[in-house]
Amino acid sequence: MPKQEKLFAVIGLGRFGGSVCRELYTLGHEVLAIDRDLDRVENFIQYSTHAIHGNSTDEAFLKSIGIRNFDHVVVAIGENIQDSVLTTLNLKEFGVHTVWVKAQNTYHQKVLEKIGADRVIHPEVEMGIRTAQSMSSDRLLDYINLSNEYSVVELRATNLIHNRSLLDLDVRAKFGITILAIIRNEQINVSPLPTDIIRENDVLVAMGNNNDLKRFEEKML
Repeated sequence: MPKQEKLFAVIGLGRFGGSVCRELYTLGHEVLAIDRDLDRVENFIQYSTHAIHGNSTDEAFLKSIGIRNFDHVVVAIGENIQDSVLTTLNLKEFGVHTVWVKAQNTYHQKVLEKIGADRVIHPEVEMGIRTAQSMSSDRLLDYINLSNEYSVVELRATNLIHNRSLLDLDVRAKFGITILAIIRNEQINVSPLPTDIIRENDVLVAMGNNNDLKRFEEKML
């Protein structure tokens, strides 16, 4: 039986929501775009499967568009925290499986978590953290925060570990981290073997505790 495609909806087509909508559509997904601003809706006709003008705080409107049939809804409403909260509450009451919501601040986040948002996103904060992490080290290429303590990072290998194998480095035992992949000349080696050799300028995709990742970077790179 063929796998059924996920259905996405994006509510709020500002900079963040619009970016999410365009990318999902570019990736080939079915995407419903919703906004109270008619001009924005018209601008996203070409970047979505359907673009609808409407008020997401109105239960009758959400019911009329069959919002409960969508697997994943992103609430990206801008400055109006009340509309964001009411929309999230409506979506969870309609039984939408997964609801991700953009938060304006920590108080907004607490309310969203209490009413059942599955994930709360702080785009500016998260991008600020990634930028600061990248700026702090010449070897750190990218940074994805998994929690307060764990991350996935991309680190550039230096000549200190050139021609050494993962077995030789023994990073899991020495540092408690896992090398998920090695990228060389845009070729990705996922789940590398212990015998795989690291070359200078390879990109190591590593996962672990933030302190352990930092120790690995400082001692080995």
